[in-house]
Formats: sequence, C-alpha cells, structure tokens
Amino acid sequence: MFVQILGSAAGGGFPQWNCNCANCAGFRNGSLRAQARTQSSIAISDDGVSWVLCNASPDIRAQLQSFAPMQPGRALRDTGIGAIILMDSQIDHTTGLLSLREGCPHQVWCTDMVHEDLSTGFPLFNMLTHWNGGLSWNRIELDQSFTVQACPNLRFTPLPLRSAAPPYSPHRFDPHPGDNIGLIVEDLRTGGKLFYAPGLGQVDGPLLEIMAGSDCLLVDGTMWDDDEMQRRGVGTRTGREMGHLAQNGPGGMLEVLEQLPGPRKVLIHINNTNPILDEDSPERAELVRRKIEVAYDGMSIEL
Repeated sequence: MFVQILGSAAGGGFPQWNCNCANCAGFRNGSLRAQARTQSSIAISDDGVSWVLCNASPDIRAQLQSFAPMQPGRALRDTGIGAIILMDSQIDHTTGLLSLREGCPHQVWCTDMVHEDLSTGFPLFNMLTHWNGGLSWNRIELDQSFTVQACPNLRFTPLPLRSAAPPYSPHRFDPHPGDNIGLIVEDLRTGGKLFYAPGLGQVDGPLLEIMAGSDCLLVDGTMWDDDEMQRRGVGTRTGREMGHLAQNGPGGMLEVLEQLPGPRKVLIHINNTNPILDEDSPERAELVRRKIEVAYDGMSIEL
C-alpha cells in the first residue's frame, strides 16, 4: 500500500492567509523554522497508478500538481484519481470537489450523514450534476467493509468517530453516527494496515484495540492544547468543541499514543496555531522523544 500525504494542515493551511499568530507571522518573517502546509488530504494506492483520494481539500489543484502520479498522461484527458472517499462533510475536506468538476463523473464514497449535508446545507451533489453527471454516490455502511474498483487489493473499513458535524450542517447540534469516520485500510496482499482519522475527538477501549492492531496511525494532530486558540487570541472554541482531541493534557493524544508501542505514529491535520509546527519548539522535541512524527506535504508511507 502506498500512502501519499497531499496536504497535512487543518482548515486554512499554514500559514493561514489572514492570520498573524506567532506561527504564521514567524514563518513569513523567517524567524520560525517550519514548512508550509496545505489543507488535509491523502491519496492511497495498491499499485502506484490508480489512487483513492481521501478528502478533497480547497488546495486540491496544487496538491495534484505536486504529485506526478496524479497525471499519468495516458490520454488527452486523464487523472490518477480512481475514487474519492469523504471522511466527513467539513468545508476543508470537500470544497476541492468543485475544482474537480472537469473530470466528472467521480465515484464518491461517503456515509448517509455526509451525503445529506452535501445535498442540503452545502449541496455539492446537486450543484455538480451539471458537469457530466457530477458525483456518483456510493454509500458507506458503518458496519461493513468495502472495496473500490480502482484499487481492488485494498479493503476499507469505516469506523464512526466521536466528533462534530460542520457549522453549516442542518444537524450541527444533533450529532449522528456517520458525521465523521475513521478508516482502517488493509492491503490484502501484504497485510499492511493503516488507521486514518484526521478528525478524532475521543478514543475509547475498542478503538484503542483497533489502533493497536495497525501498522501505521495517521491521526488527528490539530491542536497541542485544548484551549490553544483561546490562548493565542485567534478563537473562542476549544478543540473538543470542534471535535478534536488535543495532544497535551490528561487523556490527550500523547497519552493515547503512549499506550501503543507497536504502530508507526504520525500526526496530521495540524492547525496553524499548533506549536509543533515550529521545528525548534519544546513541543516538537517532546514528539521526537516519544517517536511521534508530524506529517508534511509530500510525505510518502509504504505498508
């Protein structure tokens, strides 16, 4: 299994276009040692030719341009995208579908709840029907694994996660299973297993067991502290209110990952305020000490 990190930041990317927090300002003036990052999206393949796109960020055009296999050049119009899986209906994970309209129809896999959001509050499925039929919906059943034709040697198993629907969602304050999912992706030939969850608000016992059985964890790294945005003066909501488990503090992601000595551990969906973006920060040094990696755009993983 080949896993390509197309984008590793949370919504807004890094540096965020309208932000002058310590991280964003420091990056721009050169005083911060860090890498720029686009908004979170990955691609997965069983052969390196056909790819399943997991989420379609607003930065999708630049991300595809930066990864040569996404344009194999086999025909006058071509793409390496064989299917698209949506983990949720968040703006920063779905808006890129608008930029893929020239390639419609696309096979899109998502849950009932995500399809409902994208047919009502943010009606992408309706809007894109005018482009060669638009998006062809494949239902993700929460209790069933599935395969996609483009990568038949990969098995995808959805896991409903405790998180939050987007602010625009008609059921924003009425959460349902399927608003947000994680994925177990297993290579049926090599046995390699990836656990992918860019939005993860809570880890219970059964989920911890699933994570322990994976070879690589690509998990929510949005914030270091739950009240980080308040501390930085750029927001009022906590990480938990937004459906993200902070790294630091009791029950945080660091404590969760400490219980899992086996898998490779990689944080993704990094918010622009997170001090781990600063490669010289004590928080980044703590991750290094714990053998936890920070995803970056262009990172490649093979399982």
